[in-house]
Amino acid sequence: MSAFNDTDLPQATLERARSGDEAALAAIYRAFERPVFTLARRLVPQRAAAEDLAHDVFVDVLTRLHQYQGRGSFAGWVRSITVSRCLMHLRSPWQRGRRWIDSVADEALPSTGDESVLATITAPGRDRADQVDLERALARLGGTARAVVWLHDVEGYTHAEIGELFGASASFSKSQLSRAHERLREWLQPEGVEASCMPVSNNC
Repeated sequence: MSAFNDTDLPQATLERARSGDEAALAAIYRAFERPVFTLARRLVPQRAAAEDLAHDVFVDVLTRLHQYQGRGSFAGWVRSITVSRCLMHLRSPWQRGRRWIDSVADEALPSTGDESVLATITAPGRDRADQVDLERALARLGGTARAVVWLHDVEGYTHAEIGELFGASASFSKSQLSRAHERLREWLQPEGVEASCMPVSNNC
């Protein structure tokens, strides 16, 4: 479940923040410090980079408060800024030199299904060891694949929305997700045990 789901602020706090009220600005930071960093850390696993990105997100949020027009939740607006910042980082020239988007040619790959490995491993009843294994497996994915998995399976973005974020198509997101799920199943499922994955909506 997204760390932003249970986070939002009263409209009065936002109005005071827009006028420069320091207490209201501090309230925004306190409310979103953990969700912003958590999402940044999921999309960009290097802790130092995630911390820098979280700082940049708050600079953007606090200097662009006047741009929030009240359409949708404030939490959703902060989340969108966080995602944009992280994807800008992943798509930077330096990051592309390390791990370019696995291959836009993957759009041609057929999907092998849209089953959520995250939903399976983090389902009620799974123990802490499973969750630690999942953390390690996610860290092994390439930057783009990890971002697509997290945005789709946890944050609830559709394939069309993810494709747009990457400047690609919905098919790009579907193929990235399918390949990432397959890798995660290989890394997480004990030999000789068949996985039983929970289906998620194949939004497009």
